Amino acid sequence: MDIVTLARIQFAMTTVFHYFFVPFSIGTGLVVAIMETLYVTKKDEFYKKMAKFWGNIFLLSFAVGVVTGLIQEFQFGMNWSEYSRFMGDIFGAPLAVEALLAFFLESTFLGLWMFTWDKVSPKLHVVFMWLVFVGSMMSAFWILVANSFMQHPVGYTINNGRAEMNDFVALVTNPKVMYEFSHVIAGAITLGGIAVAGMAAFRLLKKDSLTELSRTVYQKSLRVGLWVGLVGSVTVLAAGDFQMKAMLETQPMKFAAAEGLYEDSEDPAAWTLVAWMNEKEKERVFGIEVPYVLSILSYHELSGSVDGMNTINERLIEEYGERNYFPPVNALFWNFRVMAGFGMLMLMVSIVGLFFTRKKKPILYEKPWMLWIVALTTFAPFLANTAGWLLTELGRYPWTAYGLFTIEESVSPNVSATSLLISNISYFTLFTILGSVMVYLVIRTLKKGPDALEAAEHEEPTIDPFAGGAFNE
Repeated sequence: MDIVTLARIQFAMTTVFHYFFVPFSIGTGLVVAIMETLYVTKKDEFYKKMAKFWGNIFLLSFAVGVVTGLIQEFQFGMNWSEYSRFMGDIFGAPLAVEALLAFFLESTFLGLWMFTWDKVSPKLHVVFMWLVFVGSMMSAFWILVANSFMQHPVGYTINNGRAEMNDFVALVTNPKVMYEFSHVIAGAITLGGIAVAGMAAFRLLKKDSLTELSRTVYQKSLRVGLWVGLVGSVTVLAAGDFQMKAMLETQPMKFAAAEGLYEDSEDPAAWTLVAWMNEKEKERVFGIEVPYVLSILSYHELSGSVDGMNTINERLIEEYGERNYFPPVNALFWNFRVMAGFGMLMLMVSIVGLFFTRKKKPILYEKPWMLWIVALTTFAPFLANTAGWLLTELGRYPWTAYGLFTIEESVSPNVSATSLLISNISYFTLFTILGSVMVYLVIRTLKKGPDALEAAEHEEPTIDPFAGGAFNE
């Protein structure tokens, strides 16, 4: 493999692995905040136990997310130094704000939340968790400000071969920011809800070995998770619709590739359900089309055509010069369908799951096949989020900053294929270990269940050696 390919593989690997944990932390943070809020408002101790229990899993995800985020930061200096040189003035500002403001807010209040149970009032304590959630959303916002510039550059000038920021407000108010932010946060909320519901369902499949406490906590958790998943899924659909319409205007090549269109569509435009493209010959091998649907999705009307990749490629050549502007079409086409398909699955599971866990007839808890469906849906949001990011990033080809800087121009000039291969193997090994440890700890926490927390609360408290009167004990 050449240097560019190895650098891209490494960046994809680190980004995808990191992105497993970012939305997981944001989503489970929201679920924990909701559970603790229910405890404060309803005075129901079960919700407190739920918040503590799922808070442990949230902390695991947060810790691994921080580690993988640090590794991802190294990418820019090691493999993409030319990109850092070109984009540093713009890319650095929002990332600095994210670290100095959002991450510090998140970390500080997370520490307060962890160590002040029963030391401050319940109303104040729940505020800490909500501030952690707000901090995590702020972190996502500033990172997406940087990413949105890569998708749709604004507020800059080119000086001495570098992009320099001349309008910070334009950078923050980039229309792409709100499209990406709303979609990412909605996806994170969906992931948090579905993951909690799914993990609870896995444990309810072992109901014969569960205590009454664990069974009640898991049943209540499943309901809360499904409600969060429902709200997130509906919001994802709305945010995704807005983002796709914006993509049609600002990145038409990505849109056409996601629909597998080499030639201009007819009017009205048919949506392709499944297809396979011959990327070398730039033609569709086969496809199953549904009439009118692409016009409805693109324009919310029964009419309207969509430009194909061949037409768009000619326009891009006129604007930017001769080169290959075709992205990996099959990857974009199928990632879009994976994302949308799992999104619809999570919406349906949330609706049906809530119906069959209602108070009048909660039959889902007694039907193993229903619990298995909810349990296996745990993995759906991870796959959907990953597919969405692959669509977003691969579809920008051949640019790192759209229309300004290409992938080939961004790679460090002093890296070798050997060093990249070694670092790829090293990172893969490290991520495998981290992922395995994370999965092991989550499974162990689930197996211990809320009973372990109950037992810990009744243990004799450890004497703080720095507390007043400690030496008089």
